[in-house]
Amino acid sequence: MAEIIARHLIYDGWYRFSRLELRMPDGTVSERHLLDNGQAVAVLPFDRARRVAMLVTQPRAAVLDAGHPPLLEAIAGGLDGASPEERIHEEAMEEGGIRLSALEPLANIWPIPPVSTERVMLYLAQYSAADRIGAGGGAEDEDEHISVVEISLDALRDRVMAGTLEDAKTLILAQALMLRHPELWG
Repeated sequence: MAEIIARHLIYDGWYRFSRLELRMPDGTVSERHLLDNGQAVAVLPFDRARRVAMLVTQPRAAVLDAGHPPLLEAIAGGLDGASPEERIHEEAMEEGGIRLSALEPLANIWPIPPVSTERVMLYLAQYSAADRIGAGGGAEDEDEHISVVEISLDALRDRVMAGTLEDAKTLILAQALMLRHPELWG
């Protein structure tokens, strides 16, 4: 079994970056890099009556650097010491301006296990037009510049099937919605 034999902190800011030395099962020592960005939650809210799902867009440095247009993403955020359920309710209000009630837990995934400690707890949640009680857009002090997008469930399915829903957590959530709630496309 491999083991970590040394850890060198390179940067400690919004995230923590480290260089690790691993002793591999055959005894060789290899260098690896680690992004420690904690635990997170993500939710795909959907409205049965209006047959829409809520997604968001926001400027992402890596996406901009690649020259790619903004991604459609599920509402998400770091736990920051809160419980997953508490945090996803806060993020839904902060980013989407919606009040969520029951959460449908899906999975706790490793989005990029080669380099990141992050695990993301995924949820589906229903909402209605009456649950849109805020403007959304993100926290003012976080400079997020979030735009809220309600997309028809048919358009969401079409993006999944065409391979144009490019954010991994959002793709997983949309696929789970299709599998768990096929009656939405009945």
